[in-house]
Amino acid sequence: MMQIMDTYNQKHSLFNAMNKFLAAVNNMDQTVMVPSLLRDVPLEDESKSEVNGVSSPGASNYYSDKRDMYNYYVLLKSIKNDIEWGVVQLDDRKKDKAATMEEMEGEEDLQKQFHYHLNGLYTVLSKLTRKANTLTNRYKQEIGFGSWGH
Repeated sequence: MMQIMDTYNQKHSLFNAMNKFLAAVNNMDQTVMVPSLLRDVPLEDESKSEVNGVSSPGASNYYSDKRDMYNYYVLLKSIKNDIEWGVVQLDDRKKDKAATMEEMEGEEDLQKQFHYHLNGLYTVLSKLTRKANTLTNRYKQEIGFGSWGH
């Protein structure tokens, strides 16, 4: 029973989510040979409201912003770089925000704060992983190799 619980917890760990995201972006980077082909191509067809073949009421909103595949490609690679190498600089606004967070730490339960941000990070990484996978699959469709890797 403990092994089953550990496997379930590992599946939903931040480390596992980060590894899935990094693997999806690496796969995307290896697949996309000509990133400029991604310019002006929407990530999803406007008529689709599915993510990975599953209908989702929020999917159309999730993809509704006006970014093209190239913008997502650059964004995903940038986030991957930040995860692997860290964020070097903070601008003044972020420094002010960090000071505010330090003040709040004394007032709130640190464990509660940690769990809140950990859950948020896990959710964001899961969404970004889906974006990287969707971009990779869409690129394969655009260049006529829709059956690669299946």
